[in-house]
Amino acid sequence: MLAFSRLGKYLTLDEFCTCTRTYRKYADQINPFPKNIEETIPALRLLCQELAEPIIDEFGRDRFQLTYGFCSADLKRWLAKKDPVTGLKNGRVSPNLDQHMAHEVNRNGNYYCSRLGAACDFRITDLLSDELIEWIVSQRLPFDSLYFYGANRPIHISYGPQHKRAIWTFTKDGVPTRTSIEHWIEQEKLRF
Repeated sequence: MLAFSRLGKYLTLDEFCTCTRTYRKYADQINPFPKNIEETIPALRLLCQELAEPIIDEFGRDRFQLTYGFCSADLKRWLAKKDPVTGLKNGRVSPNLDQHMAHEVNRNGNYYCSRLGAACDFRITDLLSDELIEWIVSQRLPFDSLYFYGANRPIHISYGPQHKRAIWTFTKDGVPTRTSIEHWIEQEKLRF
């Protein structure tokens, strides 16, 4: 069955598609799996092979906590909706930028994210995210984009054909910035 197919040594498609709080909250109303499997599954496998697996090899499978993996069109719709109790959106979603939708296509046949590739958000338990990023940068892992949300929050990492190696953090209002992460950006420049 597709849902339980392995994406690599450690992670399954099911884990990548069902790890978000929004999915768990509305699971009976969301199809979390890709429709463009011929392109999306290979992109997710490359993400696992090139990024997730070296990280898990270093820190251990039991410490690797996936918080946001693949975003299906159904999940995207639910993330944009407001919770009826709190009135807040279920999540933030930027399908044209963040690569969580991998190679999925909209009803017009266009990719949701023209950058292609795939992304996930995760944390390593008992490790600050800035220390995790230090390790990723020092190992020269081939990421496309890496987002730092704070030392005690998961990071976002993507693998895609552009291999931009772009590192971003965000202001308290959610605006992308490179302020306060110059040391990682400088490390990247020195390595290449």
